[in-house]
Amino acid sequence: MKTIQPNTFKVTEKVILKDISTTYNLEAKRREIELELEEVRIKLAKLQDTMYAHGKYAVLVCLQGMDTAGKDSLIREVFKDLNARGVVVHSFKVPTSLELKHDYLWRHYIALPARGKVGVFNRTHYENVLVTRVHPEYILGENLPDVTSLEDVDETFWDKRFEQINNFEKHIAENGTIIFKFYLHLSKEEQKNRLIRRLDKKNKNWKFSPDDLKERLLWDDYQYCYQDAINRTSKPHAPWYTIPADHKPTARLLVGNIIYNTLKQYDDIKEPELDDDIKANLELYKKQLERE
Repeated sequence: MKTIQPNTFKVTEKVILKDISTTYNLEAKRREIELELEEVRIKLAKLQDTMYAHGKYAVLVCLQGMDTAGKDSLIREVFKDLNARGVVVHSFKVPTSLELKHDYLWRHYIALPARGKVGVFNRTHYENVLVTRVHPEYILGENLPDVTSLEDVDETFWDKRFEQINNFEKHIAENGTIIFKFYLHLSKEEQKNRLIRRLDKKNKNWKFSPDDLKERLLWDDYQYCYQDAINRTSKPHAPWYTIPADHKPTARLLVGNIIYNTLKQYDDIKEPELDDDIKANLELYKKQLERE
């Protein structure tokens, strides 16, 4: 199998999405890729246990992509071996009436993982510069003081919103959150195939909505907005990774590998040392228990 170099997918300069392949050849069979992911999961689970005990870093994994990009199955396959007490997944849907009474980042901020835990955002705060940018009328529902009509949702508005997102991520990174942002880069042809499979398979029918086809008509608009968001917000403390997503097992392995190989570079993540007094009396404590 080809060696995975995480930096291959990290966005460190401006990208043009149409020039980036949605496929990546690992030079391995599907089963080999799945077995490799199993190994990565085991190592990631051990590392997460250490992080939980260490309690000084949180990990935030942000997943974005067009509909059918494979976010749900990726979460299942990459994180299923981690201790359930240490992983929290949030799927952000249309904002509720309560959420709309707060600023757009509020619901994301209160969902951030605690130190020692992994938080996974399935769709993220970036929806506020993606779907709302394609459908600016949604902004009116936020009831903002300075937005009374669609004319107010101009380029200056989006500039401010990107600045706010960058500040939000810088703040949480400076306070111990390690941020990963993955864009699952899917081709339009593969999306069509996956939508057809949803229609063909009865157990997948529930995933389909006619709105999927309406949004598909806006493919180019979404690609522009994703590209602009990635270019404006990929920072050293909160990098974006463009993950080829046409082959799900490959995308899952790439994501798992990037997370693990990045986290293991934090050589200060260690299990806490016992106090000298406790360490010196371990045998005594053991004997006390054995005498019960």
